[in-house]
Formats: sequence, structure tokens, C-alpha cells
Amino acid sequence: MTRSQAAAATVDPPPADAGPQPERAPDRDRRARNRLHRVEHRWALLFIAPPVIGFLLFTLYPIGFAVYTSLTSWNGLGPMRFVGLDNYVALVQDEYFRKSLWNTFFYMIGIPIGLVLSLLLAIALNRRIPGRTAFRTIYYVPVISSLAAIAIVWQFAYNGDFGLINQVLGWFGINGPDWLQNTATVKPAIILMAIWKGLGYSMLLYLAAIQSVPASLYEAASLDGANAYQKFRSITLPMVRPVTFFLVVTNIIAGAQIFTEINIMTPTGGPEFSSASVVWYIVRKAFKYQQMGYATAMAIVLGILVLVITLIQFRLNRRNSFSIE
Repeated sequence: MTRSQAAAATVDPPPADAGPQPERAPDRDRRARNRLHRVEHRWALLFIAPPVIGFLLFTLYPIGFAVYTSLTSWNGLGPMRFVGLDNYVALVQDEYFRKSLWNTFFYMIGIPIGLVLSLLLAIALNRRIPGRTAFRTIYYVPVISSLAAIAIVWQFAYNGDFGLINQVLGWFGINGPDWLQNTATVKPAIILMAIWKGLGYSMLLYLAAIQSVPASLYEAASLDGANAYQKFRSITLPMVRPVTFFLVVTNIIAGAQIFTEINIMTPTGGPEFSSASVVWYIVRKAFKYQQMGYATAMAIVLGILVLVITLIQFRLNRRNSFSIE
């Protein structure tokens, strides 16, 4: 017998009636940690369940239902009849849809105009001028006002017979047109009202961005001999670029959904359908003619177009990103 075997033989085995052996400390700690992790996971699932369920019920399910509805012929109440891609084929051949889509994108011409005016206004109101707080409030009042009320006021202002705009033009010997009943002026008139409505909101964001620019940057530029234009081009514009990106994206999304102004100021879509937007046409098809499937197909196409434009904006923003070390 070897020495190791002899040593092993001298170890007495535990008695048969000794009962369960005490658990080692590492095993107890491991089991306690596992039990704690399971409890934490349950609480984590409990807290994230409401937003996940809300997303499934109020976002994912409506999107899926809308996609299916766009493939059917449905009046909103009766049974759905599956028609495949017929609604999308009809969209390509629908002259009114193409015209309303063109009108919608034409309205977005006002986005860069409004942003330029808002930036210039923010720069002006950032200076120490008398009554600047009052001016900021005045410019922001249209933002918090009812869009329906504003549309009615502007509808009276654009009236060809007794409208305020034509009365002012009459002082200079100009015979103004009937703005909302003229194919050449109805879209510019609505764009002008939309710019006026959103001017205060964009101005406020630009003002906050300008005031957050470190003064040391302007001081360093002054020491280097930079003039006001050079400071604006090299410091102010790059520093407010995130605000510009945010405003461009949100204005494009909001511009694609323009409806209230059209429905109040030109309830029939304007002369020769010249003011109708896509959303106005969708509502008309869905709730006046009960063509829910066709209207949903238009909404899907509009959503895809807005998504593509937004993704392009994100890509351009990443390419033109600017940082000051």
C-alpha cells in the first residue's frame, strides 16, 4: 500500500446517521445572488411592461392594421374586402392625389424662409434694445393661439372685397386680388400665414441657442480682427446648426400634415384644387366618400415619403456635423 492510499484509509467516513452536511458559504452566496437577480428582473419587467404594452397597442398594432386596411376596400363600417395593391395602383393614376402631393411639398417652400426670418429676428432680439421682452412676447403669441381662430382671421384679411390686405394695398393704388380664390395666389397666401404662425417658436429656439454660445468665442474672433459677418458665419451659424436641424425635421413633418388651414380657409380645396393638401384629400376620401382603404393607402405613401426625407436630413446632418474643440 502506498503512502497516499494509507493516508486516505485513515480518514473516517461520515457516520450514516449524521444528517445533511452544512452548506458551504460560497454556495449560499451564489444562490442568494441568483435569487436577488431574479427579483430584480421581475421588477424590471414590471416597470418596462407599461411602455412596451402601450407601444404594441397604440403604435405597432395601428401601423399593422393601417397596412392591411390599405390593401382592402372598406367603408369604415362594413366588412373588409381584400383587393391587394389595387389602391396603390389607383393612386398612381389619381390626378387629384398627384396635385395634392405637389401642393403639400410646395407649402414647404415656407420652411427655409421662416427659418431665415426667425434667425434674423433672434439675432435682433438678442441685442439690448428697449422693450425686447415685449417684442419676444408679441412674436410668440401666435404660437399659443388657436390655429382655427388664426385661420379665420387670415381668411377675412385675404377677402378680395373688404380684406385688410387689399385695403392696405389700395392706399398705394394697387388693386389686390381675391387671394384665396385665385390659383396663382392661394398657395403663397397660405404659406405667408404659416410663416407668421410659426415665427415665434423658431425665434425662441434660435434665441436660446445664440445665448448659449460662449462669449469667449466672439472675444477671440474680435482679437483676430473678425468682423460681424465673419463672426456670424464662423461662430453663430455652426453653433445653432443643431437647432436648425431640429426645426427642419419637425417643420417637414408638420408641413406634410397641414390640414386645418386648408379646411378653414379653402374648404373646397381652392380653385381647381390648387390649395388641397394630401391630408385634406385623405380626410375627404375617408369621411366624405367612405373610402377608408384608399385613404389609408394615401396615408401610408405619405408616411413613407416623410420617413425618407427625414432619413436624408439625418444623413446630411451627420455629414455636415460641426464641433468646436
